[in-house]
Parts: sequence; structure tokens; C-alpha cells
Amino acid sequence: MNELMMVHDALVDWLANGITHASGWQILVSALVMTHITIAAVTIYLHRCQAHRSLDLHPIPAHFFRFWLWATTGQVTKEWVSIHRKHHAKCETVEDPHSPVTHGIKTVLTRGAELYRAEAKNQETLKKYGHQTPDDWVERNLYSRFTWQGVGLMMIVDLLLFGAAGLSVWALQMAWIPITAAGIINGLAHHRGYRNFEAPDASTNISPWGIIIGGEELHNNHHTYPTSAKLSVKPYEFDIGWAYIRAMEMVGLAKVRKTPPMLRHGVIKPVADKDTLEAIIANRYEVMAKYGRELKAACAVELAKLQAQGHEHSVQWKQLKAAKTWLHRDEDRIPQAVHAELAGARAASPALDKLVLMREELRLLWTRTNVSAEQLVHDLQAWCRKAEESGIAELRAFSQNLRAARA
Repeated sequence: MNELMMVHDALVDWLANGITHASGWQILVSALVMTHITIAAVTIYLHRCQAHRSLDLHPIPAHFFRFWLWATTGQVTKEWVSIHRKHHAKCETVEDPHSPVTHGIKTVLTRGAELYRAEAKNQETLKKYGHQTPDDWVERNLYSRFTWQGVGLMMIVDLLLFGAAGLSVWALQMAWIPITAAGIINGLAHHRGYRNFEAPDASTNISPWGIIIGGEELHNNHHTYPTSAKLSVKPYEFDIGWAYIRAMEMVGLAKVRKTPPMLRHGVIKPVADKDTLEAIIANRYEVMAKYGRELKAACAVELAKLQAQGHEHSVQWKQLKAAKTWLHRDEDRIPQAVHAELAGARAASPALDKLVLMREELRLLWTRTNVSAEQLVHDLQAWCRKAEESGIAELRAFSQNLRAARA
């Protein structure tokens, strides 16, 4: 009888406290740490290492991440990589597996995991985009074959560690990636946020500090430089995934292949040459982002003039406010509703109109694929002369800055 009572008491104690006897706060912290490890595994291993090959991982962290993802998500590396590569190849089209532009933001936010599972069954996607993913014995006979057993093992571990509260920990682990990756990143990061660059899609940065989702918050940066292991580009941005990668690199557990290009400057050349052209094309997103800032600054100057004249509520003021918000964006990203206001702002300001026209001429340097390098150098030189003779201070300074660019 005493032995039965001891077993009963031990069982009650285990259900209440698990083998760790952790407090509520300790359980919460443990759950957050485990979900953060999962996020790190997704962004470092699945995303940056496997999908984009922006870094190489030592077998020790690589296999740890594979095992951890098997236990906490049941995700198959080949499926995740294939779907993500297809997302980049078909971004914002009807073939994009999870674009809010085509599927709708509500669908991606609430049914992102369903979209993922549906695409994972598409064998054509796996065949076309799943190359160079793990295909060893462990992958074939465990991770890819027994996907639900991994998350089942994690549930048992959580129950052992935390007792009945372990079920809540496990539920949080199971919901974490569908909410953060399938929902927030695939949804909000193509719907709302700020953009450093005019990437050819709707990607946005949802926060300058990439901590909760491992740096994936900097999604516009990623779509601009998809093969970069580092997702932060501005001094005020922070990518915690990059911090982990650098730490692993310092101890020999990772090797970075590529980071975002940086436009360097030297002395201002008398005329732009082939090296100048190569530097500009390699850093075209940064060049256009800087040009966009010049456009916004020009709008701000015009607004300040109107304010000094007491015309804050005039039609021209309203047009310039719209111009400052939208004129630096690519035309296909500007809402149709503000086109008339932008046209009015340009008509009222010849300098602003000139800045817009010159921006489109500059863009031709890397969009024309049927022109020789020699012709493009000649066109760049002509653009610089035109900019510096325009009488617009912003254009002159920008052109001189371009002539100082070097690869």
C-alpha cells in the first residue's frame, strides 16, 4: 500500500512539476529559448545555408540544426528549400507559393502553413528547386521518412521536463514557425513596413531590429541581396542571425560566402569609366536608394519654401507632400490614386521633374541588356555631363559622387 502511495505521489509530483521542478517563469524562459533556437535553425541553416548557399556550416551545427528542426517542426529540408527558392523565382506572381499580393494578406497570415503544406506535395517544385539538399542515410530513413515522430519525441521530452505544463510548451513550439515564418514573414513582410531598396517585388522590412524572428524581419534587405549571409545593411539595423553566424565563424563552425556589396568611393575621376560603370551596376540598389533620398530632400526644400510663404494648405503643398512620400518609388509601386498629385507636383517644379526623368535615364544603364559595355560607359559619361550642367545642385553632387565610385 505504501509503495502504491509513493508511486501515486511521484506521479502527481511529476505532473505538477516535471523532473525539473521549474517555476512558471523558468518554464516560460525555457520555452522562449527553445523557440529561439528553432528560429535560429530556420534562418541560419534552412534559409541562409541551404536555400541561398550564402554560408557553409561545419557538420556539427549543420546536423544539430537538422535534428532540432525535425524535433520541433517536422520540416523536411528539401521541401522548405524548394518552396523558398520558388518563392524567389516566382515572387508576387500566381506561381509564388505564398505571396500576399496574389493570395491576399489575410490568407497568408491565417493559412500560411496550409499554403506551405500544399506546395510541399508538388513534386515538380521539389524536383526543380530542391537540388543540393541533404540526401544521406539519416535524411532518407529518419528525417524525411518519419516527420511526425520528431515532434512526438519533443512532446515526450517537454512532458518529462515540465510535467503537464510541458504540453503548453510543446504547443508554443509547434505554433511558433507557422505564426512567425509562414504568417508574419511571408505575409506582413510583403505587405507593410519600410523599404531600403526598390527590389523588384513587394518585400518590406517589418522592423530594423531582427531579434524575435532571427533577423528575418529585414526582408526587403534579403530580397535585394538574397545570396547575402547578412541581412542588415544600415548602421541602425541589427540582425541577430548574423551575430550567431559571426560567432560560429570565429570558432571555425561556419564560413561566410557572401555579404551585401558596399559601394566604395575614391577620388572624383575627370570622367566616368568602365570601372565606374561596374561599381554602379554592382551597387545599383544602393545607388538608386541614394537617388531616392535626393528626391525626397528636393521635395522637402520645396515644402519649406511653401511653408515660409504661408501656403501649408495649398494644392501645391498637398501635391508636394504626396511627392515626398511616393516620388522616389518605382512607378509600378505608386498607388494609382496619387498619380494626379505627383503629376501636378512635377508640373509645378521643373527641377523635381528633371530629377525624376534623370533617374529613369540612369536606370537604363543596367536594364538594357542588348547594349555593349562601351556604349554604356559612353551613356554614363553623357548622363554625368547632363546632370552637372542641369543647374540642379542635388544632381551635380550626385553625379560627382558617381564619378568617385569604384568597385
